[in-house]
Amino acid sequence: MLQETIKNQIKEAMMAKDAIKLSVVRGISAAITNELVAKGKKPQDTLSDEEVLAVISRLAKQRKDSIEQFTSAGRQDLVDEEKAQYAYIEIYLPKLMDKSEVISIAKVKQIELGITDTTKKGLLMSALMKDLKGKADGSVVKEVVDSLFS
Repeated sequence: MLQETIKNQIKEAMMAKDAIKLSVVRGISAAITNELVAKGKKPQDTLSDEEVLAVISRLAKQRKDSIEQFTSAGRQDLVDEEKAQYAYIEIYLPKLMDKSEVISIAKVKQIELGITDTTKKGLLMSALMKDLKGKADGSVVKEVVDSLFS
């Protein structure tokens, strides 16, 4: 189970004296505990792997947003720190589809739904996000859908 793997990673990071990894894995563990409490469960209960991945995805998105904001603010020191943390978070996430794979799936879905004009772009986007949840980055899917109608 993914939740147990993360607990084991805390011990490994402590033994290796890897401060960044330890911080990240502790953060993931804390986010999992917060999710358990938010769902009305006890902190010692477990989440399904899908739920754990959702928590980790949220943390990854937060890191991406932070990197973007720190870059625009000219805080390279914080950008480097966030990128290092994001690299460890990314290890736990499944590999996302690349743009070419999303394009081929989007074209098939567009034909399947019979969408030919831009007024139905939202319908295509919705259908694709439902099919590709956790498999493709939403910004890539949006970019592909926009390119199909331009």
